[in-house]
Amino acid sequence: MDAVAYRVQACNLSHASENKIHDDDVARRFGFQGGLVPGVEVYAYMSHLPVACWGIHWLERGTAECRFFKPVYDGCFVTVSASQTSSELSIKLESEGVHCASATAALPDAPGATPPVPEAVPIPGLDDRPDADEATLATGRRMSSRPLHLTADGLEQYLLDIRETDPLYAREKLAHPALMLRLSNSALKDNVKLGPWIHTGSAIRHCGLAYAGESLTAHAEVAANYERSGHRFVDLDVVIVANGKRAVAQVHHTAIYRLRY
Repeated sequence: MDAVAYRVQACNLSHASENKIHDDDVARRFGFQGGLVPGVEVYAYMSHLPVACWGIHWLERGTAECRFFKPVYDGCFVTVSASQTSSELSIKLESEGVHCASATAALPDAPGATPPVPEAVPIPGLDDRPDADEATLATGRRMSSRPLHLTADGLEQYLLDIRETDPLYAREKLAHPALMLRLSNSALKDNVKLGPWIHTGSAIRHCGLAYAGESLTAHAEVAANYERSGHRFVDLDVVIVANGKRAVAQVHHTAIYRLRY
């Protein structure tokens, strides 16, 4: 059966970020109409439907795999729809009549094994980060992010920023699942210096809930570094950890870290 569609106005929350692909002028130099709405927020819009379908259980043990293949622009409305079977949702996001992203989401009958908590590795200072390349992002390199402190005010503001209408997050003081992908991005950008870059997709498995008052850290290992169509990609295997001791998500995260000019 078809799940109820969800419509929301997209917002580029990263206009002023270090990643200039979200800046209008820089993005236009790469052939885009303007700054790209981050994949993290595009995923936030898509994740509304599995939460509407399965509630808190999906945030505890659900899975999703998302791919971003066309840009979403600031101020444009997006429509998220899904076809539902007994075991999964097949999700489609469209903006201005263009199919921009897809995802599949599922709710396993039982939780999977909780991954071990990786050891943290030192994080360079912002000015000490090496340039991202085949050597600094070599397969097997381990990286940690700076902690993200989940304050009640910060979580509330994020819900407002993404126009999230589900009351579950505010009622239960829960972190939004898109923050797991933001932390995966942080594991990359906290450790290497990047030019304009693009998050292209992620596969996520939830292992537990994250609450206001906790701190989240991403620990990543480079799984692959490769070229495709002139772009340079990196794949990361990431574990998101709450308060340094409890894994709450596993993410396989893919980004173009060096765009074709």
